[in-house]
Amino acid sequence: MRGKDFGELSAFIVVAEQRNFTRAAKQLGISPSTLSQTIRNLEERLGLRLLNRTTRSVVPTAAGDTLLARLRPVMDAYDATIESLNEFRGKPAGLLRITVAPPLRFVLPSLLGKFLEQYPDIQLEIAADGANVDIVAQQFDAGIRVSNRIDRDMIAVAITGEWRLAIVGTPSYFARRGMPKTPEDLQGHNCIRLRLPSGATLPWRFQRDGKAVELAVSGSFVTNTDTIIERAVLGGIGLAQIPRAMFEGEIKRGQVTSVLEPWLPVMPPFALYYPSRRQTPAALKALVEFLGKEQRRRRVTR
Repeated sequence: MRGKDFGELSAFIVVAEQRNFTRAAKQLGISPSTLSQTIRNLEERLGLRLLNRTTRSVVPTAAGDTLLARLRPVMDAYDATIESLNEFRGKPAGLLRITVAPPLRFVLPSLLGKFLEQYPDIQLEIAADGANVDIVAQQFDAGIRVSNRIDRDMIAVAITGEWRLAIVGTPSYFARRGMPKTPEDLQGHNCIRLRLPSGATLPWRFQRDGKAVELAVSGSFVTNTDTIIERAVLGGIGLAQIPRAMFEGEIKRGQVTSVLEPWLPVMPPFALYYPSRRQTPAALKALVEFLGKEQRRRRVTR
């Protein structure tokens, strides 16, 4: 296969799977116009239309579907062949693309620095996304999500223990608005809410008599980023429900106060997950083993 052919066919696979030129171009590291021209060149060379394009969608034609079905096993075999060369390296190497649910600092603390120091030939690309990403279609090597949100056909490895939510606010906020005594009291408070990729806002979670309860709260501040939530809380804007680990230091220092603790649930562990493949990339194997060892070490030292 000539180099130009390989490049065009690889670009076609990404576009056909992403069904979006902008996302595909971002994944390939080129401009959408360059990618569009690459696909046009491929179609002209083959004398076939491979993709039907509209202003809203990109869908493979019948010929495109056939080409994709035939190419995917070939490309998978190519990737496996290249990956097999890692057996001749002293240490695992290559690029690892991982999608992670926010908040990043809770799920991946200083661990990744230690990992990259241990494996200097591995490159990590981390994409934060609150949506449940299809890691196969979007060509991620692995993802990190709360374990109860991971599809059953994935291999999952817990990388944290169970964790607690917290509802926090600054002393200055509570001085103005008072402290809630029950979840229902939150109706009189300014609750900082998280916007989900779907457009909905995340309900706040509680437990009562051993049962999970969700409560729709309201407030004047909504964002889709956990770092902005943190700054809004510290700025005294309102209350937020977040993983307690995000504010553990501030709680101990008295910068924020945790309330309604008896009503807050224990959440399932976060897990690293990846497709069940015959051959797992050496770099991913190294990350799985590293995170597993770190989790076991934290359990022993507690």
